[in-house]
Amino acid sequence: MTRHRISWAYLLASALTFTACTSSPSDTLETPDASTPDAGTGYEWDGSYVPLEEKGNTWPDTGPYASCTFTANRQDPCPEDFSLFDLSACNRESLANANTDGLFMLTLRSNRSTPSFAATSIRLRSDGGTQYISDNPITQQASDGNARFYASERIRGDGTKNRTMIATCEAPQAPEFTGCYATCSNGKVSSLYTFKSQRTTTWRAGETEASGLELVSENPVDIGFPADVYVTKGHAYVVSSHLPEIEKGNGGLTVFDVSNKSAPKKVKTIQRENDVLWNGVWAKGDALYVASAAKGVLVFDISNPADPQLVRNLPGSNINVHTVFVDGNRLYAAASDVLAVIIFDLTDPLNPIEINRYAYNGASPHDMFAIGDRLYVSTYDQGFLIADMSNPNDFRTLGQFTYPFQLAHHNAVGSFGGRTIAFEGGEGPGEHLRVLDITDPAHIVKIGEFQLRPEFSIHNMVLVGKKLYIAWYQEGVRVLDVSNPTKPTQVAYYNSFRESEADRGRYFAGVLGIRVPGDGFVYAVDSWRGLLILREQ
Repeated sequence: MTRHRISWAYLLASALTFTACTSSPSDTLETPDASTPDAGTGYEWDGSYVPLEEKGNTWPDTGPYASCTFTANRQDPCPEDFSLFDLSACNRESLANANTDGLFMLTLRSNRSTPSFAATSIRLRSDGGTQYISDNPITQQASDGNARFYASERIRGDGTKNRTMIATCEAPQAPEFTGCYATCSNGKVSSLYTFKSQRTTTWRAGETEASGLELVSENPVDIGFPADVYVTKGHAYVVSSHLPEIEKGNGGLTVFDVSNKSAPKKVKTIQRENDVLWNGVWAKGDALYVASAAKGVLVFDISNPADPQLVRNLPGSNINVHTVFVDGNRLYAAASDVLAVIIFDLTDPLNPIEINRYAYNGASPHDMFAIGDRLYVSTYDQGFLIADMSNPNDFRTLGQFTYPFQLAHHNAVGSFGGRTIAFEGGEGPGEHLRVLDITDPAHIVKIGEFQLRPEFSIHNMVLVGKKLYIAWYQEGVRVLDVSNPTKPTQVAYYNSFRESEADRGRYFAGVLGIRVPGDGFVYAVDSWRGLLILREQ
C-alpha cells in the first residue's frame, strides 16, 4: 500500500487542542488495579500473539473523492464568489437525494501529486438556523441546480483573514455527498481538496442508543466547553474551557454532589479572570489538581468537597499545562509550551514540590500514564514513549513506538498473561486503538487493534481490570473486553450524540472525559450534554 502524508493543519484548526485526556480510577475508592483481573471476565490469555504490521494512519487511496476541479491554483487570487469551482464533470442530478440537514464529518484529500489527508466538519440546517463550517458560521451560500455552495470567513488573532469554501458535486451513495473544498489566506488560495461526507447522526450499522450501559442521569454544564471529570469524596469535578465560538463563555470548574446518582446537585462553579482554559483534572486526598493553559497546575483544597479553595498554582509562573496525572506520591503535568512533563512530589498533596522535568528530543507531550517508576507518554508528534523515572535526577527514555502520520493521544497500561501491555489511542482521521506489548521497552510490538468508523477518533480511556472504557468523541462511550488483548471486543456502548443538541459542528466533540471510580457507575463528560452518569447492565 502506498503511504501518504496526512496533513493536520485543517484538522487541528477545528480541533479542541486543549481538551483533557487523563483518566484512571479514583485513588479514594476501592478500585481494581490495572493489573488485577476483572471479575466480569473469566478468560486468561496465555501471552501468545502474532506481531502485527504497523501501517500508520494511511487511508486507502482510491483517487479524488469527487470529479469537481478548480479554476485556480495555490497562491492564485482567491475569488469572492464560488467561481473557483468547476462542476462540469459532476453528476449534479444525483444531489437531489443528498442530505441537506445535519452534522457531517468531511474526509479531505488534497489534489497534490502526493496526496495528503485531513478532516473537518460542516453543519447544515434546513430550518433557517445558523450553519457552520467547523466552528465558523457560514456567511455566504448559493446554489446551481442541485449543487450547493457554502463559505465562511474568520480573522485570526494575528490578523490573518481566512476564507473556506465548499461545493457539493454529487451523491454517488446518497444521502451522503461528495464535493470540493478550498481555503484562502489573505486573499490567496492556500489549499485545494476533494471530500466525502459522513453524517454524524447516523449511528453505526446495527446499533441503537445503548447496549450494556444505562443512562442514570444527565447533568448540563453551563460554563465553557466541558473537557474532563474527576470523581472523589462523593463529588464530580468537571473542568471546562473557553472557546470563542461557544456562547457559554469562559471555562472553569463545576462541582456536582453525586451522592444521589439519579439526581446530582450542582453545588459550586468556579471561574477566574484571564484563566479560562481548564483542560484536565485529578485529585489526591484533600487536593484537587487542575490543568490550566494560563497558570500551569492549579491546586485546590477540597477538604470541604463542595467548596474547593484555590491554594496555589504551579510551578509558580505562567505556563500551559494541558493534562495532569497522579500515581502514588507523584503528580505529572504535560506542559506543551516547554515541551516537557513536569514531575512533582506529593508527600504533602496540597504543597507539591517540583522534582524534575522529562523531555525527549523536542517532543510535545499530550498525556501520560504512570505506574511506579515507569512513565508512559503520548506525544503529538513523536509517538508513544516509555521512560524510567526511578532516579529523579536522571530520567531515562527506554523505548519509543512511532508510526507514519502519528498523533498519539492517550494510553493506559496493565499486566496480561505475564506481559506488560499498553493500549494507545490516536486522534484524527484514520486513528484507532493500538495494543502494544511493551514488556521489553526497547522492542515494542503491536499485537492488536480496534477501530470504529475511521472518521471518528479516540479522546481518552481508562483500564479497569480487563475492561477498557473509552471516550470516543462522536461515537460516545465504548467498553471493550481486553482479556485477550490481541482481540479487543466491544461489550457495551452508549451513543451520546443527539440531533437536537445545539453544537455548532466541531470535529472534536462528543464524549471527552471518562472515569470509572469503583462505585458501580461510569462517569462521562459530553461536550453537548455535560456530565453523564451511566450504569453497566
